[in-house]
Amino acid sequence: MAAENCTVFADFILLGLSGRQDVQQGLFVLFLLVYGITVITNLGMILLINMDPSLHTPMYYFLSNLSFCDVCYSSTISPKMLVDFLSEQKNIPYNLCAIQMYFFGAFADVECLMLAVMAYDRYVAICNPLLYTTAMSRSICTQLVTIAYITGLVDSAIHTCFTFRLSFCNSNIINHFFCDIPPLLALSSSDTTINEIVMFTFIGCVVGSSIITVLLSYSYIITTILRMNSAEGRHKAFSTCASHLTAVAIFFGTLLFMYFRPSTSYSMDTDKMASVFYTVVIPMLNPLIYSLRNKDVKGALKKTFGTKLCSG
Repeated sequence: MAAENCTVFADFILLGLSGRQDVQQGLFVLFLLVYGITVITNLGMILLINMDPSLHTPMYYFLSNLSFCDVCYSSTISPKMLVDFLSEQKNIPYNLCAIQMYFFGAFADVECLMLAVMAYDRYVAICNPLLYTTAMSRSICTQLVTIAYITGLVDSAIHTCFTFRLSFCNSNIINHFFCDIPPLLALSSSDTTINEIVMFTFIGCVVGSSIITVLLSYSYIITTILRMNSAEGRHKAFSTCASHLTAVAIFFGTLLFMYFRPSTSYSMDTDKMASVFYTVVIPMLNPLIYSLRNKDVKGALKKTFGTKLCSG
């Protein structure tokens, strides 16, 4: 009987960040600038790492993959959001909503795991420098990145399948700016208990293992740094750790806030603002946090652009 009374919607409607037209125009300019910076800086970082032989190391190999993830998962959200800022109709077809959720979840998972791999790389480099070449060989680095991508793709497929097996009978209006798991669970007319268990379990494994890896790696790193005799070396290492841990705390903190609560405590307007950080802001900040403060990257930039200017 419930199935007979269920209204089948052809698409969803995204309410976005604001319903005021004047505010939406301002947000369009702001997020267009942010998205442009995100794409340019991350693609530029990938290009620079591939062009400069001095950056052909495990750390920068992982960094180039992190930049690729930032571009991809930001691009699954920002273009649609920008179009919606200027459109009266903010519809998204049912299938495209599922596709958006899938690719965003996949690359967000890869981002988590890549942050953990980068922390482990720094642990080996600082705490076991004599074993670094063996422990972080090209084949091992490739295997770590491959595992991260496979895990992200499989994990996201599970969440997408479980989410879109639900019924959405009462409404098709999503109070969010993209198709994400929590707002769709809140919108569903079905029992979402199994979905919440699956979400907590699988996302918990990915995020939890990543956080534990980061914390353990940096615990050993900090212990090793404190034993260093050089004050300059300690300051440089602590500065790098502080930047990395700040970015990690923002990213993982937002994910924990978003996904590790029951749907009954879900606050749509609050969580929309939180989502902006890890979908739009973090991908823009990562090249600055991980790269532009790095002397190797600055040297590569000067060398690359200096050579071009001289040749021109």
